[in-house]
This record gives sequence, C-alpha cells and structure tokens, in this order.
Amino acid sequence: MELMTTHVPKSLNKVIGEVEKYFSSNEKISKLFRNCFLNTYQTTLTGKEDDTTFVVTGDIPAMWLRDSASQVRPYLMVAAEDRQIAKIIKGVIRRQFDYILQDPYANAFNETANGNGHQTDETDMSPIVWERKYEIDSLCYPIQLAYLYWKETNDHSIFDRTFFDVIRMIHKTWKVEQNHNELSSYRFNRKNVRRIDTLPNGGKGAETAWTGMTWSGFRPSDDTCLYGYHIPSNMFAVVVLDYAKEISRQFGELELGKGCEALGKEIKNGIEQYGTINHPLYGRVYVYETDGKGNYVIMDDANVPSLLAAPYLGYCDYKDETYQNTRKLILSRENPYYYEGKIANGIGSPHTPDHYIWHIALSVQGMTSISANERRKILQYLTTTDGGEGYMHEGFHADNPAEYTRSWFAWSNSMFSEFILSLSGKAIKDTPLYRELDKIMKD
Repeated sequence: MELMTTHVPKSLNKVIGEVEKYFSSNEKISKLFRNCFLNTYQTTLTGKEDDTTFVVTGDIPAMWLRDSASQVRPYLMVAAEDRQIAKIIKGVIRRQFDYILQDPYANAFNETANGNGHQTDETDMSPIVWERKYEIDSLCYPIQLAYLYWKETNDHSIFDRTFFDVIRMIHKTWKVEQNHNELSSYRFNRKNVRRIDTLPNGGKGAETAWTGMTWSGFRPSDDTCLYGYHIPSNMFAVVVLDYAKEISRQFGELELGKGCEALGKEIKNGIEQYGTINHPLYGRVYVYETDGKGNYVIMDDANVPSLLAAPYLGYCDYKDETYQNTRKLILSRENPYYYEGKIANGIGSPHTPDHYIWHIALSVQGMTSISANERRKILQYLTTTDGGEGYMHEGFHADNPAEYTRSWFAWSNSMFSEFILSLSGKAIKDTPLYRELDKIMKD
C-alpha cells in the first residue's frame, strides 16, 4: 500500500507558501525549497498494512535508521495539525523500533526479509538486514525522532511496551560497547573492499581502552572508525539518553530512567576527559575519534552527527568556548576534509572524492552559525551548487558543482529544507535550533 504522494497536503503547501513569501525576491530559493521539502514525501515513503512507514534513502532501496529520521524531521512542524503527516511519522518510528529489536547492530534494513543487500558480509546477517555496520547514531536517531514527535503532537501513545523494550536494548548495547574488547560479540568483515569498508583485527576493530564512552565500528558515513570512540556519536548518545531519561520518568519507568541518566553521565565524562586536547593554535578542542590510549584524529566529516553539529544536536550551547574553538579548527585547513574552491568552501568526507563538499555539511554550518554574514554566505553556496538540477546532492566539486555524487539523496534535501525554514523563522519545537531562533532572527 503506497502512500498518496501525488497530492501535496495543505499543511505542507502552507509551509511552502510561507517560505515563498519570505523569500519573495528570490525565485531560485523558493523553487529549491519546494523541490527539496517535498522530495521525501513524494518519492521515498511507502505505507504498510501494519501502519508502519518504510522510507528509502533515495537511490538505494533500503531504509537507514539515520536517514529515515532526518528525512521526515522537517514534517514534524505540521504533525500537530495534520493527522496524516503525524501518522506517517509515527509509522516511521514504529518501523525503526521493530528493526532495532530485530538487530541493534544493523544500520540499514530491507522492506521485507528478502535477503537483499550485503548478505555476504562476515557478520550475523539476516534477510531483513541490508547492511550490518554498527554505528551509534543509528540507535540515537529513532529516540530523537520519537521525542520530538511527542513534543510536537503531545501524542504519547508511542511510549508503549515496545518503546521501552527498545530503550532497554539500546541501553544494554551501549553498556556492552563501553567495554567492546572484552564483552562484545560484534564482528564485521567485508572481503575485497577498501579499508574504510571493513573492520581490522579479525573484524573486531582497533583496540580501545575504557573511557566511559561507548564504542562504534563505523562512522555516520558508513566508513570505518579509525579509533573506536567516535566523539560526535557519543555526544548524540548523551543527548538522547537524556530524552530517554525524561520519557522513562514521566511514564513510570523509573529504574530505566536512572540507568539512562547514569550511562549518559559516564559517556559525557568520557568525552570531556578523553575526547578533547589543547591545540597549539585553537585552544581546547574536541577530537573526532580517540581510542582512550592516547591516539586521536583531528578532522570532521560531513555526515551528521559531526563535531560541527554538536549544538544542533543539543550537546552544547552554540557559543560554548570549546565548540567555537573546534568550529574554527574544522572550518580550516587543519581539517583534511575542509575544501576551498572557486565556487564554495566547506566540509567533505573521505566517503566521497577529494575536493567534494557536502550539501549536508553546508546546511549544518548554516544552522549552527551565530553570524548573519556566515548564514548568508552558506545560503549563496547552497543555492548556486545544485548543478542546475533543482535538488541538493551528496557531494559536489568545489570548483564545478556540475560534478556531483548522488542526484537523489533525500537526507540532503531535508537538511537544506530545515536550514531554509530556520532562515524564515521556523524550527521544530524543543530543538536547540528552536530555542536559538529568536537570537538568530534578531541578528
């Protein structure tokens, strides 16, 4: 049963109209916003008989837990007034929960148990799993989406036994992965591929020491972690554990709430103790990854969670000194994936070719900036690098936006939409951006 995607709901058309009015002097922005805002709704959603919603990421016929949450996130702002949109988002959350209960280590799933995807990987694959790269953020995003859905709609029916079973499973998984070397059974090996697509050390990953943080095999880019403690993902885990604590306490799961609170504190302490260094030029900054044994990598990746996205996710204040120091570093040549070109400057990824800037990173840069001039610059970059296609892409060449990767990448379109909405004074309730918007609009 496919969703009716040819008809645009009045609620979405109303948002489009308000944005078009705000940007009435710039037809290009209005056209890009309409295309990108509707992209997920019109091309990626399938309603199922069990009232769940399957979401493809775009040109790959699988549902990523990360991407699907981000794709529908801009629609949260109309969910309170539009029951059909609320039903779609609720369906996404339900399906995400079902997937996690089947395998908390998988990052992407099939629509049915059809055996598609990377079935030859040496890990505990199953026919429902498209890919089993363990990434912390895959477990963060569904909690975030459920929490924001609740805050927008006041619908707490999603907080049933299944929800709390999911939280317990996530909590258990993150506790195990605090001591990955001794306690975890997770292994991953993919033959005859680039180093960044498989784990070393017999599929176990590089050795780590105890820090209080929780281990991740792969980054949000689906690339291998060089060191096991991915700082941006641990930041995100701290945020959603706080969400889980609030929900658990409000709906009678007091012991679970205590467990989430304690784990969140352990992870945060680990980030602040092991995930920072004193840089000779920038002062105290966050590193991208560490092993807790003194090794670390200084960089940032375009995919979210990223260091750049820390205040967007809610880990720290926009003006936090360590964040601002880190921001200056990663938006400089000190970050090996920061590219400067004839058309744009911005953050790319080892996941894509050299000198390719990601639209997602530009959108995040805009939404985390406290400078009106920087936001205007980012807007110009975004609206002049669509390659004439009317949509955002994955990465584009900094000198020639006609050279790009992934013409159909719905996550990127949704992130652009959220940035444009923020410029016109709109944001999802109970997000850091919503609370920061008054300051941004006055700037």
